[in-house]
Amino acid sequence: MHVTVVTSLDVFCRQQACAALAAQSPGTIVVFHDLLEAGVVVRRIFKDGGLLERSESALEHGCLSCTVRLDVVPTVNRLVEAGRRVVIGLPPAVAASAAVHALRAGLGSAATVESAILACAPEAVEDHIWDHHTLFESGFTPVPEDDRTPGEFLVGELSFSDTVLLADPALVPVDPLLRERGVQLIKELAPHAVVTEAEDHIRPGRHNLAEATARTLPGSVHIPAGSSSPFATVLQRIERPLHPERFRHALAALAEGSCWLRGRLWVASAPECRIALQGIGPRVWLENTGPWQADRKPLPAASAVNDPDPVLDWHATFGDRGTVLAITGPDVDAAEVAGLLTACQLTDEEMASHTVFPDPFRLFEPHETPLRSNP
Repeated sequence: MHVTVVTSLDVFCRQQACAALAAQSPGTIVVFHDLLEAGVVVRRIFKDGGLLERSESALEHGCLSCTVRLDVVPTVNRLVEAGRRVVIGLPPAVAASAAVHALRAGLGSAATVESAILACAPEAVEDHIWDHHTLFESGFTPVPEDDRTPGEFLVGELSFSDTVLLADPALVPVDPLLRERGVQLIKELAPHAVVTEAEDHIRPGRHNLAEATARTLPGSVHIPAGSSSPFATVLQRIERPLHPERFRHALAALAEGSCWLRGRLWVASAPECRIALQGIGPRVWLENTGPWQADRKPLPAASAVNDPDPVLDWHATFGDRGTVLAITGPDVDAAEVAGLLTACQLTDEEMASHTVFPDPFRLFEPHETPLRSNP
């Protein structure tokens, strides 16, 4: 069975995307799941526009991952013999990666995920990125404990998905210039993805789980070959460790106006730790991802490293240690970014002094979730 996974932030974009996919491939089975309050899951199954099944079930733990594991996977398993092609419309705000991993674990070779598609209205993407409310507060999920922002969800899906389907729910008139700006932002944030209109003949990208996973690893950096005005992506590398206090003060300036700030840091207060930095709209956080490959004993072989960045960025003296940051936004000043980060690196005197620096980011403290702040 060939499976297409459709993820979205709202049901309107999801419905339009799934309808378009089914229309161009008669006989396709479309499965919608919706998570309501009190853990109620509504499942609807369609074929050629006709409703085959509708059911409701209550999950003991009404969370998004439980919905995927306890309802989506068993439903697809039932349909393995019923059709050659299935489109899964996930509940809003459910990550495609969760569904793909669950399908592989539950069904193995019985189901092949052909494509992971994000359905979205392009004119709303920039506003979603700058929304400081959680998904629950903004009404996208009934799960109060889900503290992700809409921007966090969208950037994660743009990174993982191989296709972005531009939906137009037509709830309100759309400004063509605003829509075009949103399309350009999507292409800047997801240069690997096939971007297509819902009313076009859709040619989705091909899902590759290894590549999708590599794009979403904390600290990984993937940038477009060229920028789409009015947005640009600036890449900056710093070989020496960063002074923690100087970088703490520079972080606010780096994040200001940035739609997406991401990369990995070599901070002098935690020199053996690879620190992932992620900033999406108003929310910025740091995460200690463990030791650098150069600090692992024994040094792992290149073939054993899931992340290709250490191999590609290996330095003769420092190994994979170093700071690599990418900043995407409107009117990003490359010279300003370079100046800010260069001023943060340790001087010759500081490198020679072997000073033990204080840890203003509390990088050695355990966190169940990444340390988050609004600079």
